[in-house]
Amino acid sequence: MTMLNPSDSIVDWILETVPEMGAGWCPPGMLGIGIGGTAEKAMVLAKESLFDAVDIHEVRARGPQNRIEALRLEILDKVNALGIGAQGLGGLTTVLDVKIKDYPTHAASLPVAIIPNCAATRHVHFVLDGSGPAQLDPPDLDLWPKLTYEAAPDSRRVNLDALTREDVAGWRPGERLLLSGKMLTGRDAAHKRLAQLIEAGKPLPDGLDFKNRVIYYVGPVDPVQGEAVGPAGPTTATRMDKFTEMMLARTGLIAMVGKAERGPEAIAAIRKHKAAYLMAVGGAAYLVSKAIRGSRVVAFGDLGMEAIYEFEVKDMPVTVAVDARGESVHETGPAEWRGKIKGIPVKTAV
Repeated sequence: MTMLNPSDSIVDWILETVPEMGAGWCPPGMLGIGIGGTAEKAMVLAKESLFDAVDIHEVRARGPQNRIEALRLEILDKVNALGIGAQGLGGLTTVLDVKIKDYPTHAASLPVAIIPNCAATRHVHFVLDGSGPAQLDPPDLDLWPKLTYEAAPDSRRVNLDALTREDVAGWRPGERLLLSGKMLTGRDAAHKRLAQLIEAGKPLPDGLDFKNRVIYYVGPVDPVQGEAVGPAGPTTATRMDKFTEMMLARTGLIAMVGKAERGPEAIAAIRKHKAAYLMAVGGAAYLVSKAIRGSRVVAFGDLGMEAIYEFEVKDMPVTVAVDARGESVHETGPAEWRGKIKGIPVKTAV
């Protein structure tokens, strides 16, 4: 959220802000924008806008009928021209639609709020009229495509149970890996506890050994109906950046799995210790969980989903996002696409 001057450009601020959001919101997706009112009202407008229908294709086909529709098209085209792309890896499509709601405001201020929304968003609309509980019919599962899994022939299969630093050093940015074997999990709360133990000179919990292991930044949902684990999609890896040097230097960890980009601090640690960062697909938690064949709590069980688990995985698909030399596809990918997109004309709202 920002408070602009009335003469400032909303588009310019959005174009500065979207790259700073990184890829943790799992692009491509929607942008909800609120303009006007107060700071609080702008945020509410941004959230409410995301409940509108996805109709930018219809607006483009018939042409904008007002300033808001023209602004939606301009922001859509200019954000996509940034080359951020799906999962932040570069591409033509960063946003699928731009939703805007506006409201009267004081003549000397221009509050603007923006909320990114993953394309996996689902919502249903109903009205409570006092007649009783809302009855919502479940969707027809036949509306969804039948999904089958077939590993790409050029993917590299990795045995996590025999992984070495030499193996990690051979991975290259953008390379697709299929992970099989045992991996550990851990996210914010677990990393904080590990840091406290290490700083106090205390041993790690019995049975917890990170040497030559891979950690998956995930908080799995409880399993149901015989599942090994519930939805288990990656969490945003940048939140673990401040722990990366400690984990790589003090525990023997050699690779990490998460979503979105890593910051300079983490990349420097990865380069220093010849480790790697792998990216799982954000926004596909249920599908990722299908590669998990077994799960058990290893440490910090009182943390629930934030505990450290050991997963047994089979052909879990990931992409090498930062290799042992410190090259990040979240930097090289969008840079390459910005060059490709440069020649595409972008219209400006009237």
